[in-house]
Parts: sequence; C-alpha cells; structure tokens
Amino acid sequence: MVLKKINKRGMFFTLIAIALLSLLMISVTIYSVANERENVNKRVESMNKYVFSLEEDLSRKLFISEFRILFLFEKRITENGQYISDVNATFNEAFFEGTIGGYVDEDEEILIQGILFSDIIDDVNEGASKINVKVNLSNPVLTVSQVDPWNVRITLVVDMLVEDIGKLAKWNRTATFNADVPINHFSDPIYIINTGGLISPKVNQTPYASFDNSNISNLTNHVNNFYYFANPDAPNFLNRLEGNLSADPNGVESLVNIQELFDNGISVFDKDVVDHIYFNSSANPPTNLVPGMPTWFKLDDDHYVLYNS
Repeated sequence: MVLKKINKRGMFFTLIAIALLSLLMISVTIYSVANERENVNKRVESMNKYVFSLEEDLSRKLFISEFRILFLFEKRITENGQYISDVNATFNEAFFEGTIGGYVDEDEEILIQGILFSDIIDDVNEGASKINVKVNLSNPVLTVSQVDPWNVRITLVVDMLVEDIGKLAKWNRTATFNADVPINHFSDPIYIINTGGLISPKVNQTPYASFDNSNISNLTNHVNNFYYFANPDAPNFLNRLEGNLSADPNGVESLVNIQELFDNGISVFDKDVVDHIYFNSSANPPTNLVPGMPTWFKLDDDHYVLYNS
C-alpha cells in the first residue's frame, strides 16, 4: 500500500511539472507572437511613411522630367523651324525612349539624362535598397494635358508594388502621379515660328483683369510687354506647340505688337492683332480701330469688346 501511495504522489508531481512546463511554453509562444506582431507593426508603419515620401518624390521627379522635355521641345522648334506634330506622342517618346523624333543631339542627350522612366525607377530603387525595400513600377501610362490656362500637367498612371525584402509587408496598387509646370517658363511657339525666333515672348499672364476704354494705359502696357490673357476662343499652350490655332477652354492669347515686328525687320500685315488671328493666314475678320491706340492696332468685334470695355 505504501508503494502505491508513493507512485500516486510521483505521478501527481509529474503532472504538475508538465502543466507548469506547458504554461511556460504557452507564455513563451504568446510573447514570441506578440513580439513578432510588434515588429511587423513597426515595419508596416515605417513602410507607410516610406510610401508617402515615395509618392512625393515621384511627383517631384515627374516635374523635372516635364520641365526638361518641354524645354527640349522649344529647342527643337527654334532650331528646326517646325512645330511638334503630336505633343502627347512625342512626350511619351522622350520619357520612355529618350529620343525626340527618333534622335537626340549631344546637348539634348545631357538634358535628357536622369529624367527617363527607367532612370526614375533606378533612382527610386537605389534609395529603397538602403531600407531593405524593393519598388516595382509597371504598366505605365503617361498623358500630358492643359490643366488650366497657365499650367501643363503630366499624369503618370502606374501599377506600383512596394515590398519589404524580408517579406513582412507589401503595397500593391494602381497609383496616379501628377506634376504641374507653369507655362510662363516658356516662349510662345507661335511667335518663334512666325518671327524666325527674332521675337519669342514668354507666356506671362497679364496683371490686368480687365481693360477700361477711358484709360488705355493698361492696354498699352499689356501690348508692349507681350502679356497673355486667358480666353476660351484662343489656343492653349500645348496647341501652340503643335501649331494648332483652334479654340480651347484653357486658351491664352496675346496682342501682337506690329511695331515691334517691323522694328525687327519682320514683314507685317494690316489685320487683327490678336495673335491666333494675326498669325493665321486663313483668318481675316473685319476689324475696328481702338481710340488712343496706334493705327496698326486693330481688333475684330468680339475682341474689341473684350479689350475696350
């Protein structure tokens, strides 16, 4: 009988030991899971911050790409005396292939380095590797648009995969990035072509909201400074790059200073001074003289009301 009691007692302590060990193992497992979850949460939080900064960085890179490509377009127009036949298609060619019309010269090659889509991916991943992240941008679609009269927008839609190298977290979504470049950095292609580059005003917005026929000083300053006025019956800046003089809701127009053209040895015409009418050989509407302005300054009926109200 004594032996049996000892065996029962031993079994009892064994069971207690097993239970304690089980509790210890459960505690260790819970701690390990909790610790791993905390690590994952921290990694997710840090990658969230990285994705946010990446989106800002991509928009900045697109701004630089857009600015340089538009600059190269104007360089080509000036040197070749030809408009860009299809701005959107040529912009895609420059951004993805690194050429404009199938080639780039030595000067253009320097300017186009670092702004291509492939360059942007390489640069992004160089920075991402420092924090053990890999970025993949695929299926890109690029468009260029006139977002308002004074800004050109480049829009890049891309499938974006941002993945932690340790496989702790990843982001996979279709992202849209925009960058707006003001057109006042650039000269008007219509003038470049039609004056042989002798007169190439920047597309600067006029400081005048309206014009008063009782005081022509504002209109005189507007004309003498080649200022631009937003008008939906005028072509926008992207139209102008293509030599397209059609009306656009985001159109802008200047008033040609015929005296300035004459002083630079450029042949002049006796017609409406609104630029998209003056430089359009097929447009010649009836015109009106504006009191107080030079005799060469003539406007069609609609623009006479706009600039002489």
